[in-house]
Amino acid sequence: MTADDGRKSDAPSAAQYIASFVEELAQIAKNHDLDALAYILDMARLEADQVSKHGAGPDGRGPRG
Repeated sequence: MTADDGRKSDAPSAAQYIASFVEELAQIAKNHDLDALAYILDMARLEADQVSKHGAGPDGRGPRG
């Protein structure tokens, strides 16, 4: 969400939810030997964890510097 759409942005909370959800998906992929997919999902989880801990930058994209 951005300030332009009139809604309050809560990127860290959204990222925390995404990290949790993606972690479950990654586990499903691992359980079914979908190694490449599990890897990609783990990378998404790591990114979401970082955003949830450090917040998003001023443009709403990625961690603050």
